[in-house]
Amino acid sequence: MGPVTMRSSLLTGGVTMTATLAILTATLSSGSQAWAQARRGAPAAAAAGTAQYWMSAETTSGLSAQAGMTGQGGRPSMLGSLTGAGMSRGSGPSFVHNLRLELGSPRRTAAPQADHFIPAGLNAGASLPLVSPEPNRTPTTPYQGPGGGDGGANARIIIYFGCGEHARAGQPVEIDLGRMARTGQTPPGMAQLAIRAMNGPNASNSATFGEWPNQRSRTTIPANGSLVGAHRIAGNYSPEINFSLAQGQDFLAPIRITQNERAASGAVPVAWQSVPNATGYFLMAVGSRGDNTIVMWSSSEIQFNQMGAFDYLAPAEVARLIAQRVVLQPTTTQCTVPAEFNQGLQGASLMMTAFGPEANFATPRPASAPRTWRPDWTVKLRTRSQYTGMLGQDIEAMMRGDRTTSRDPASGQQPERRRRRGLGGIVGGIIGQ
Repeated sequence: MGPVTMRSSLLTGGVTMTATLAILTATLSSGSQAWAQARRGAPAAAAAGTAQYWMSAETTSGLSAQAGMTGQGGRPSMLGSLTGAGMSRGSGPSFVHNLRLELGSPRRTAAPQADHFIPAGLNAGASLPLVSPEPNRTPTTPYQGPGGGDGGANARIIIYFGCGEHARAGQPVEIDLGRMARTGQTPPGMAQLAIRAMNGPNASNSATFGEWPNQRSRTTIPANGSLVGAHRIAGNYSPEINFSLAQGQDFLAPIRITQNERAASGAVPVAWQSVPNATGYFLMAVGSRGDNTIVMWSSSEIQFNQMGAFDYLAPAEVARLIAQRVVLQPTTTQCTVPAEFNQGLQGASLMMTAFGPEANFATPRPASAPRTWRPDWTVKLRTRSQYTGMLGQDIEAMMRGDRTTSRDPASGQQPERRRRRGLGGIVGGIIGQ
């Protein structure tokens, strides 16, 4: 790949990653809309009278981590990461920790106030304030993708799935978003298997709700921060909650990609280090062609509705999806993206999730408790590790300014490593930054 082509593919792939995922979330199928509605407004899983507290702990590596944009600081800026704004230059960790805290209670109060007192090892201060969302937030402008205000409804999606050097018989599957918009029908393959979303506390299913990060506090959780230790949640709209997290009930390790280079056939073998305590893996690649076509691939062995596959999933749901051949076994450390997916693409994004275990706590049950007894509070810690990068590109090496030329299949010579401008310098030079 020549320097001009490489620069073009990096920039195109970066824009593709943000744009196509927005289109897919909004228009891929009615099943994804139902999933999103379930996430926002499903009734609380716990019985009435029980306060629910959820902790969502995520480890992020790849482009999002290099951009330094975490869940505490807002949405990742793909252009900022590609041009070097806030990028790590190899001097710091290549991953970040994101933490989200959600407290839902059946109690009402005029001036809600609550705090989560955290262990010192988290390195984020003494406590994190749980703030109730403002009742009237300014609505965000819906994304308008290729095709203008139709959100991409005039586009089509080409779908490949399964690990292997070449696509299986019967692939690709084509979805015409315009036809879907006109008929309202979801393609059969997309409706056969749905992801069971996790429905935690939120402003819709709680009398009083508090969350972190929020408008008052967006403290960054450092990469060396740990959740292990004693936790206490105290406020005026829920009972006091006390629990402790042990070793293994913590952030997952980052996903480390060890192989991601296009082979002579056009396929891209992707390999990674095993993530300790991971319950399963899911990979996805997204690219686009000039004819308003989105091209997708996933590591699933069957076609299914992929919306929700990158959210937190309960261990029982991961086990179900492994049995359905959607999620890869936790012992898997490699998967090849078929050559057919790459045909006609200048660049494509690569996304990967390692699903993690849960930890659950509740008010101890009294020995003489009646059958109608319910706990005053429950706590759930859920974990995952995510990677975002470019298919066929070693992002971390390019961030450092290293570039390895591919091995010549004919000569068998070892690749040559040269010091070049980093990824930010390459793309920044294109757009004049």
